[in-house]
Amino acid sequence: MATEPSVAGPTTEEPTAEEPLVDGFGRVHRDLRISVTDRCDLRCDYCMPAEGLEWLDRSEILSFEEIERIATLCVRRLGVESIRLTGGEPTVRAGLVDLVARLAPLEVDLSLTTNGVRLRQLAAPLVSAGLRRINVSLDTLRRDRFERITRRDRLDDVLAGIEAAVESGLDPVKVNCVVVRGVNDDEVVDLARFGRDSGVTMRFIEYMPLDAQGRWDRPAVVGQDEIIAAISAVFPLEDEVRGRQPASRFRYLDGCGEVGVIPSVTEPFCGDCDRIRLTADGELRSCLFSTTGTDLRGVLRDPSADDDRLDALVRQVVAGKWAGHGISSVDFVRPRRSMSQIGG
Repeated sequence: MATEPSVAGPTTEEPTAEEPLVDGFGRVHRDLRISVTDRCDLRCDYCMPAEGLEWLDRSEILSFEEIERIATLCVRRLGVESIRLTGGEPTVRAGLVDLVARLAPLEVDLSLTTNGVRLRQLAAPLVSAGLRRINVSLDTLRRDRFERITRRDRLDDVLAGIEAAVESGLDPVKVNCVVVRGVNDDEVVDLARFGRDSGVTMRFIEYMPLDAQGRWDRPAVVGQDEIIAAISAVFPLEDEVRGRQPASRFRYLDGCGEVGVIPSVTEPFCGDCDRIRLTADGELRSCLFSTTGTDLRGVLRDPSADDDRLDALVRQVVAGKWAGHGISSVDFVRPRRSMSQIGG
């Protein structure tokens, strides 16, 4: 197996927390999303074309040492409290378990977003390495529909991966479904039932412009109110509970857990957003829908650059964060990179 290239450069010993990451709107940023690869073993039709995308060369992707350096700085000096590893599909990156073991000593809320295809084999090792919780993508329970959406016949693997995640002790296990009108909106109740029966938390995500090809259509969005009304008609729900997380949460009246909706289009949570995103090739972005990114890779690979320079760049990115993504605005401009290339 190939080893990770090490070009991390100098780091400050025992960094201590300084001023928190606050943008021009007073939002404090505590959540760092790190994409470890732009590659994926599925081809979801709302995310990328059937042939895939032009993948980054290995030399362009941040090494584990570089990721560890950025993560350590963000936690120790900038007040980050949670780290989520994303992709592409993070489990296709060789040595992912080792990366989790590197980040676990930071003692933050360490989680992973995955399509679940390889999770059956990886769940237990990831937990042993220090992973605390996980999000798994599942847009349908129907085999033919799964193959049509993802262009792969891997539904059994995903379901087995979700089961393995529960059995390994990951808590919570959240299962994310992107709801698209005319594609899978007729399965909302079935998926809610699956969550109740499987001991996982279903989270329904409003359809967003996730690719860079311009295929998103506003009428295809199924809003939070419609989703909750469909579920509550079968499994009555209590009033909404909303914390710092983007999901609106609803408890089942019979005590059988909860369900969440991420209403990014109909009820954007931009005013409470506390996330920054690091792409696999080292671009720092303040929003999933940012049209530009700030290069940290060049600084990481500059032997003369210390952590003060990285600190200043991260603060600069956060300070310039927009008020909101503006998806529903006529002035909305899509990023040139798809979500799989940015990190969900």
